[in-house]
Amino acid sequence: MTSLGWLTQPAVFPWAALALGLCAGSFLNVVIYRLPRMLERDWQAQRAELQGQPAPATERYNLVVPRSRCPACGHRITALENVPLLSYALLRGTCSACRAKIGLRYPIVELAAGLLAAYCAAHFGPKPAAFGAMLFGWSLVALALIDADTQLLPDDITLPLLWAGLLANLFETFAPLSAAVIGAVAGYLSLWSVYWLFKFATGKEGMGYGDFKLLAAIGAWLGWQALPQVILLSSLVGAVVGIALMTIARRGRDNPIPFGPYLAAAGVIAIFWGPQILQSYLPLLR
Repeated sequence: MTSLGWLTQPAVFPWAALALGLCAGSFLNVVIYRLPRMLERDWQAQRAELQGQPAPATERYNLVVPRSRCPACGHRITALENVPLLSYALLRGTCSACRAKIGLRYPIVELAAGLLAAYCAAHFGPKPAAFGAMLFGWSLVALALIDADTQLLPDDITLPLLWAGLLANLFETFAPLSAAVIGAVAGYLSLWSVYWLFKFATGKEGMGYGDFKLLAAIGAWLGWQALPQVILLSSLVGAVVGIALMTIARRGRDNPIPFGPYLAAAGVIAIFWGPQILQSYLPLLR
Protein backbone atom coordinates (compact mmCIF):
# COMPACT_ATOMS: atom_id res chain seq x y z
CA MET A 1 0.00 0.00 0.00
CA THR A 2 1.35 3.43 -0.90
CA SER A 3 1.75 6.15 1.69
CA LEU A 4 -1.60 7.64 0.67
CA GLY A 5 -3.33 4.34 -0.04
CA TRP A 6 -5.05 4.36 3.34
CA LEU A 7 -7.18 7.29 2.13
CA THR A 8 -9.02 4.95 -0.24
CA GLN A 9 -9.99 2.50 2.49
CA PRO A 10 -13.81 2.15 2.71
CA ALA A 11 -13.86 3.40 6.30
CA VAL A 12 -11.65 6.41 5.54
CA PHE A 13 -12.54 7.48 2.00
CA PRO A 14 -15.89 9.19 2.84
CA TRP A 15 -14.23 11.19 5.62
CA ALA A 16 -11.39 12.25 3.34
CA ALA A 17 -14.00 13.22 0.73
CA LEU A 18 -15.88 15.21 3.38
CA ALA A 19 -12.76 17.26 4.14
CA LEU A 20 -12.14 17.78 0.41
CA GLY A 21 -15.77 18.79 -0.09
CA LEU A 22 -15.68 21.36 2.71
CA CYS A 23 -12.68 23.02 1.06
CA ALA A 24 -14.44 22.86 -2.31
CA GLY A 25 -17.49 24.48 -0.71
CA SER A 26 -15.37 27.39 0.45
CA PHE A 27 -14.20 27.89 -3.14
CA LEU A 28 -17.76 27.52 -4.44
CA ASN A 29 -18.77 30.47 -2.27
CA VAL A 30 -16.15 32.55 -4.10
CA VAL A 31 -17.38 31.35 -7.49
CA ILE A 32 -21.04 32.03 -6.65
CA TYR A 33 -20.30 35.55 -5.48
CA ARG A 34 -17.59 36.64 -7.92
CA LEU A 35 -18.36 35.01 -11.25
CA PRO A 36 -21.50 37.08 -11.99
CA ARG A 37 -19.58 40.24 -11.12
CA MET A 38 -16.68 39.20 -13.34
CA LEU A 39 -19.11 38.68 -16.21
CA GLU A 40 -20.72 42.06 -15.58
CA ARG A 41 -17.32 43.76 -15.72
CA ASP A 42 -16.55 41.99 -18.98
CA TRP A 43 -19.88 43.11 -20.48
CA GLN A 44 -19.26 46.70 -19.41
CA ALA A 45 -15.78 46.62 -21.00
CA GLN A 46 -17.19 45.15 -24.23
CA ARG A 47 -19.94 47.76 -24.34
CA ALA A 48 -17.41 50.56 -23.86
CA GLU A 49 -15.26 49.12 -26.65
CA LEU A 50 -18.23 48.94 -29.04
CA GLN A 51 -19.11 52.55 -28.23
CA GLY A 52 -15.54 53.65 -28.83
CA GLN A 53 -15.05 54.61 -25.19
CA PRO A 54 -12.16 53.69 -22.89
CA ALA A 55 -12.82 50.70 -20.68
CA PRO A 56 -13.76 51.65 -17.12
CA ALA A 57 -10.78 51.62 -14.78
CA THR A 58 -11.19 48.84 -12.24
CA GLU A 59 -8.91 46.83 -9.99
CA ARG A 60 -7.92 43.33 -11.01
CA TYR A 61 -10.84 41.07 -10.13
CA ASN A 62 -11.10 37.32 -10.63
CA LEU A 63 -11.57 34.16 -8.59
CA VAL A 64 -8.16 34.59 -6.94
CA VAL A 65 -7.58 38.32 -6.46
CA PRO A 66 -8.33 40.46 -4.58
CA ARG A 67 -8.39 38.50 -1.36
CA SER A 68 -11.78 37.98 0.23
CA ARG A 69 -12.82 40.82 2.49
CA CYS A 70 -15.70 41.87 4.71
CA PRO A 71 -18.26 43.77 2.58
CA ALA A 72 -19.09 46.00 5.55
CA CYS A 73 -15.65 47.24 6.64
CA GLY A 74 -13.23 45.92 4.02
CA HIS A 75 -11.30 43.74 6.49
CA ARG A 76 -9.24 41.16 4.59
CA ILE A 77 -10.12 37.62 5.56
CA THR A 78 -7.08 35.78 6.91
CA ALA A 79 -6.37 32.09 6.33
CA LEU A 80 -7.38 31.25 9.90
CA GLU A 81 -10.68 33.05 9.38
CA ASN A 82 -11.35 31.04 6.24
CA VAL A 83 -11.37 27.48 7.62
CA PRO A 84 -14.62 25.86 6.41
CA LEU A 85 -17.37 25.72 9.05
CA LEU A 86 -14.92 26.04 11.96
CA SER A 87 -14.10 29.71 11.39
CA TYR A 88 -17.78 30.61 11.06
CA ALA A 89 -18.56 28.84 14.32
CA LEU A 90 -15.64 30.37 16.24
CA LEU A 91 -16.45 33.86 14.95
CA ARG A 92 -20.13 33.27 15.71
CA GLY A 93 -21.07 34.27 12.22
CA THR A 94 -19.58 37.77 12.41
CA CYS A 95 -16.61 39.69 11.01
CA SER A 96 -13.64 39.66 13.41
CA ALA A 97 -13.02 43.36 12.80
CA CYS A 98 -16.43 45.06 12.77
CA ARG A 99 -18.75 42.27 14.00
CA ALA A 100 -21.00 42.63 10.98
CA LYS A 101 -23.11 39.54 10.34
CA ILE A 102 -21.79 36.96 7.85
CA GLY A 103 -24.49 35.36 5.74
CA LEU A 104 -25.60 31.88 6.79
CA ARG A 105 -25.35 30.75 3.17
CA TYR A 106 -21.55 30.47 3.40
CA PRO A 107 -21.42 27.62 5.93
CA ILE A 108 -24.49 26.00 4.33
CA VAL A 109 -22.74 25.81 0.95
CA GLU A 110 -19.58 24.44 2.59
CA LEU A 111 -21.58 21.81 4.47
CA ALA A 112 -23.61 20.88 1.39
CA ALA A 113 -20.46 20.45 -0.73
CA GLY A 114 -18.84 18.38 2.01
CA LEU A 115 -21.81 16.08 2.53
CA LEU A 116 -22.24 15.72 -1.21
CA ALA A 117 -18.60 14.63 -1.57
CA ALA A 118 -18.89 12.21 1.34
CA TYR A 119 -22.01 10.64 -0.16
CA CYS A 120 -20.31 10.33 -3.56
CA ALA A 121 -17.44 8.49 -1.86
CA ALA A 122 -19.79 6.17 0.04
CA HIS A 123 -22.05 5.56 -2.97
CA PHE A 124 -19.44 4.91 -5.66
CA GLY A 125 -16.46 3.86 -3.56
CA PRO A 126 -12.82 4.80 -4.29
CA LYS A 127 -13.34 4.87 -8.06
CA PRO A 128 -13.16 7.58 -10.74
CA ALA A 129 -16.98 7.74 -10.68
CA ALA A 130 -16.86 9.16 -7.16
CA PHE A 131 -14.65 12.07 -8.19
CA GLY A 132 -16.67 12.63 -11.35
CA ALA A 133 -19.87 12.77 -9.31
CA MET A 134 -18.25 15.26 -6.92
CA LEU A 135 -17.33 17.57 -9.80
CA PHE A 136 -20.81 17.18 -11.28
CA GLY A 137 -22.53 17.91 -7.96
CA TRP A 138 -20.33 20.87 -7.02
CA SER A 139 -20.89 22.45 -10.43
CA LEU A 140 -24.65 22.07 -10.05
CA VAL A 141 -24.56 23.68 -6.59
CA ALA A 142 -22.74 26.71 -8.00
CA LEU A 143 -25.08 26.98 -11.00
CA ALA A 144 -28.20 26.64 -8.87
CA LEU A 145 -27.24 29.46 -6.52
CA ILE A 146 -25.95 31.76 -9.27
CA ASP A 147 -29.22 31.26 -11.15
CA ALA A 148 -31.24 31.89 -7.99
CA ASP A 149 -29.34 35.14 -7.39
CA THR A 150 -29.04 36.52 -10.92
CA GLN A 151 -31.16 34.34 -13.25
CA LEU A 152 -27.96 33.55 -15.13
CA LEU A 153 -26.39 30.17 -15.90
CA PRO A 154 -22.86 31.15 -16.98
CA ASP A 155 -21.31 29.45 -19.99
CA ASP A 156 -18.09 29.48 -17.96
CA ILE A 157 -19.56 26.57 -15.95
CA THR A 158 -22.21 24.92 -18.15
CA LEU A 159 -20.00 24.39 -21.21
CA PRO A 160 -16.96 22.94 -19.35
CA LEU A 161 -19.41 20.76 -17.42
CA LEU A 162 -20.82 19.42 -20.70
CA TRP A 163 -17.38 18.59 -22.09
CA ALA A 164 -16.31 17.06 -18.78
CA GLY A 165 -19.34 14.74 -18.93
CA LEU A 166 -18.42 13.55 -22.41
CA LEU A 167 -14.80 13.00 -21.36
CA ALA A 168 -15.90 11.06 -18.26
CA ASN A 169 -18.08 8.81 -20.41
CA LEU A 170 -15.23 8.00 -22.78
CA PHE A 171 -14.71 5.26 -20.19
CA GLU A 172 -18.48 4.67 -19.70
CA THR A 173 -18.22 6.03 -16.16
CA PHE A 174 -21.92 6.90 -15.96
CA ALA A 175 -23.26 6.06 -19.43
CA PRO A 176 -21.99 4.75 -22.78
CA LEU A 177 -20.36 7.47 -24.86
CA SER A 178 -23.03 7.19 -27.57
CA ALA A 179 -25.77 7.71 -24.97
CA ALA A 180 -23.85 10.69 -23.55
CA VAL A 181 -23.50 12.36 -26.96
CA ILE A 182 -27.18 11.81 -27.75
CA GLY A 183 -28.01 13.02 -24.23
CA ALA A 184 -26.15 16.29 -24.79
CA VAL A 185 -27.91 16.91 -28.11
CA ALA A 186 -31.35 15.82 -26.88
CA GLY A 187 -31.00 17.79 -23.64
CA TYR A 188 -30.36 21.00 -25.53
CA LEU A 189 -32.98 20.47 -28.25
CA SER A 190 -35.76 19.38 -25.87
CA LEU A 191 -35.80 22.63 -23.90
CA TRP A 192 -35.00 24.64 -27.04
CA SER A 193 -38.17 23.22 -28.61
CA VAL A 194 -40.24 24.00 -25.51
CA TYR A 195 -38.85 27.54 -25.50
CA TRP A 196 -39.92 28.23 -29.08
CA LEU A 197 -43.31 26.55 -28.77
CA PHE A 198 -44.04 28.65 -25.69
CA LYS A 199 -42.80 31.81 -27.39
CA PHE A 200 -44.92 31.21 -30.50
CA ALA A 201 -47.98 30.48 -28.34
CA THR A 202 -47.65 33.35 -25.85
CA GLY A 203 -45.15 35.81 -27.30
CA LYS A 204 -43.11 35.48 -24.09
CA GLU A 205 -39.84 33.77 -23.22
CA GLY A 206 -40.43 30.98 -20.73
CA MET A 207 -36.76 30.19 -20.01
CA GLY A 208 -33.25 31.19 -20.95
CA TYR A 209 -30.64 29.58 -23.17
CA GLY A 210 -28.62 28.70 -20.09
CA ASP A 211 -31.29 26.14 -19.18
CA PHE A 212 -30.80 24.42 -22.55
CA LYS A 213 -27.05 24.18 -21.96
CA LEU A 214 -27.49 22.93 -18.40
CA LEU A 215 -29.80 20.11 -19.48
CA ALA A 216 -27.35 19.30 -22.30
CA ALA A 217 -24.59 19.01 -19.69
CA ILE A 218 -26.74 16.73 -17.52
CA GLY A 219 -27.46 14.60 -20.58
CA ALA A 220 -23.73 14.40 -21.34
CA TRP A 221 -23.08 13.04 -17.84
CA LEU A 222 -26.05 10.71 -17.41
CA GLY A 223 -27.03 9.76 -20.96
CA TRP A 224 -30.23 10.39 -22.88
CA GLN A 225 -32.16 7.77 -20.90
CA ALA A 226 -32.04 9.98 -17.80
CA LEU A 227 -33.47 13.08 -19.50
CA PRO A 228 -37.22 12.30 -19.18
CA GLN A 229 -36.71 11.61 -15.50
CA VAL A 230 -34.69 14.80 -14.97
CA ILE A 231 -37.26 16.94 -16.80
CA LEU A 232 -40.13 15.38 -14.86
CA LEU A 233 -38.42 15.75 -11.49
CA SER A 234 -37.36 19.35 -12.13
CA SER A 235 -40.84 20.28 -13.33
CA LEU A 236 -42.49 18.75 -10.27
CA VAL A 237 -40.11 20.46 -7.86
CA GLY A 238 -40.44 23.75 -9.74
CA ALA A 239 -44.24 23.56 -9.68
CA VAL A 240 -44.32 22.86 -5.94
CA VAL A 241 -41.84 25.64 -5.12
CA GLY A 242 -43.57 28.08 -7.48
CA ILE A 243 -46.96 27.48 -5.91
CA ALA A 244 -45.45 27.80 -2.44
CA LEU A 245 -43.83 31.12 -3.36
CA MET A 246 -47.10 32.48 -4.73
CA THR A 247 -49.04 31.25 -1.71
CA ILE A 248 -46.71 31.88 1.20
CA ALA A 249 -44.46 34.68 -0.08
CA ARG A 250 -47.27 36.19 -2.19
CA ARG A 251 -45.00 36.29 -5.19
CA GLY A 252 -46.87 37.29 -8.33
CA ARG A 253 -47.11 35.11 -11.42
CA ASP A 254 -45.30 37.76 -13.45
CA ASN A 255 -42.16 37.42 -11.32
CA PRO A 256 -39.75 35.08 -13.13
CA ILE A 257 -38.71 31.92 -11.30
CA PRO A 258 -35.31 30.49 -12.35
CA PHE A 259 -35.49 26.90 -13.60
CA GLY A 260 -31.79 26.14 -13.14
CA PRO A 261 -31.99 25.20 -9.43
CA TYR A 262 -34.67 22.61 -10.17
CA LEU A 263 -32.70 21.12 -13.05
CA ALA A 264 -29.66 20.99 -10.79
CA ALA A 265 -31.58 19.26 -7.99
CA ALA A 266 -33.00 16.74 -10.47
CA GLY A 267 -29.51 16.08 -11.85
CA VAL A 268 -28.13 15.30 -8.39
CA ILE A 269 -31.06 12.99 -7.65
CA ALA A 270 -30.66 11.21 -10.98
CA ILE A 271 -26.92 10.52 -10.66
CA PHE A 272 -27.45 8.76 -7.33
CA TRP A 273 -30.91 7.21 -7.53
CA GLY A 274 -31.89 7.47 -11.19
CA PRO A 275 -31.86 3.73 -11.98
CA GLN A 276 -33.85 2.89 -8.83
CA ILE A 277 -36.45 5.56 -9.60
CA LEU A 278 -36.69 4.30 -13.17
CA GLN A 279 -37.21 0.72 -12.02
CA SER A 280 -39.89 1.82 -9.55
CA TYR A 281 -42.12 3.60 -12.05
CA LEU A 282 -41.54 1.44 -15.16
CA PRO A 283 -43.99 -1.24 -13.94
CA LEU A 284 -46.67 1.45 -13.70
CA LEU A 285 -46.36 2.08 -17.44
CA ARG A 286 -47.07 -1.51 -18.40
